[in-house]
Amino acid sequence: MASYDKAELRDPSGAIPSSSIIQQAAPKNRWWVWLLIIAAVAVGVWFYRSRNSQANSGAAGVPGSPSAGRGPAFGLGPVPVVVATAQKGDLPVFFDGLGTVTAFNTVTVRSRVDGQIVKINFTEGQTVKQGDSLIEIDPRPYQVQLEQAEGQLAKDQAQLRDVQVDYERFKLLFQEGVIPKQQLDSQQALVGQSDGAIKSDQAQIDSAKLQITYSHIISPITGRVGLRLVDIGNMVHAADTNGLLVITQLQPIAVLFSLPQDQLPAVMAKMRAGVKLNVDAYDRDDIAKIASGKLLTIDNQIDTTTGTYKLKSVFDNTRDELFPNQFVNVHLLVDTKKNVVIVPTTAVLRGAQGAYVFTVGSDNTVKVKNVAVAQSTGTVSGISTGLSAGDTVVTDGQDKLQDGTKVEPHATTVVPSVNPGGVKVSSSSSPNSPFASAGALPTSNTRANGAPAGGGPSR
Repeated sequence: MASYDKAELRDPSGAIPSSSIIQQAAPKNRWWVWLLIIAAVAVGVWFYRSRNSQANSGAAGVPGSPSAGRGPAFGLGPVPVVVATAQKGDLPVFFDGLGTVTAFNTVTVRSRVDGQIVKINFTEGQTVKQGDSLIEIDPRPYQVQLEQAEGQLAKDQAQLRDVQVDYERFKLLFQEGVIPKQQLDSQQALVGQSDGAIKSDQAQIDSAKLQITYSHIISPITGRVGLRLVDIGNMVHAADTNGLLVITQLQPIAVLFSLPQDQLPAVMAKMRAGVKLNVDAYDRDDIAKIASGKLLTIDNQIDTTTGTYKLKSVFDNTRDELFPNQFVNVHLLVDTKKNVVIVPTTAVLRGAQGAYVFTVGSDNTVKVKNVAVAQSTGTVSGISTGLSAGDTVVTDGQDKLQDGTKVEPHATTVVPSVNPGGVKVSSSSSPNSPFASAGALPTSNTRANGAPAGGGPSR
């Protein structure tokens, strides 16, 4: 029986069945399958823990995030940062607009008589004063007219004397009853006619003199002469449409600019109070200050197509910094915020919770503080709440920080306490001045309600 069972396990041809081979090989090859499963599980665990660690590290710097306060990885050491000290000071409020420089007066000089130009007394680009001689037109035709009028006047004056003598004689004759009253009245009328002729002659003389005066063209205003439009020898006429030259008054000079209608009440309130508002003109890039002036007036209507109103300011322009039709950025100083905490704009960050800063404690550990920005410039921000004068804030290197991170603070050089933009800070010469780490002096393009500097006018 045993031999029969053994014989059934074999194929009649003598080959071993394949099922028997698999059953014998399986126990020997199963160990590498388990090795692959263990390796896959280890890789999955490592990948999951790596992803979770990176997510926690990225959210650590945001106020209110779950990982806030964990600190940097072990063994990395303190993070080098640039810091500044918050100080109390005054921060100006500016309304910003786009403006165009306009000559205070522009005159196109034309001839008022007909004639040939015999002399030009100016050079192109010259600054002339009111009353200076510019062009001379040949006056000889008008001098001839003057002489004719004077001759006619002399003739009429002689005739007047004659009729006056006859009138006196006729009065005596009438009194004696020699001549009738009608003849006396006729002689009196002749005296009146002669008086009228003399007045007409005098008018002709005055007209000729005026034409001679017009042949000497003088400057009506003080200003700069442009390119001349005529040359010596040209014939000019009073009816010519083109002028002889153009004079523009550059001192003082005006700047026309526009502001949103929402800002009109604040400006009108200052003007009603008699306040002379300061106006600063900056270059096209809104970086370099060109000149300072005063607000002159406001237009009497709002442009319905743009929702803006026009304002006119005047500048002394003693050094000719401004030129007609020049494009400028205008900053109108409307108010000044007193005693606000001032920090560099680079210290203020924004996240899901709003504006916040990193402050550095005495142990060189940073802490996140939520703040409210009252005013902001390109380099300086005024903080209304959340920060106190004397607090040290981080201005550079915040991307490597989270709440509780150890830092190595560095400060930059000191700048003057009063800068050209009008921002006044406390006079203490602290090496952590808020303007020191800002990288540049503050500009005067202050925005209201913490809006970033640059772009269109603040609302």
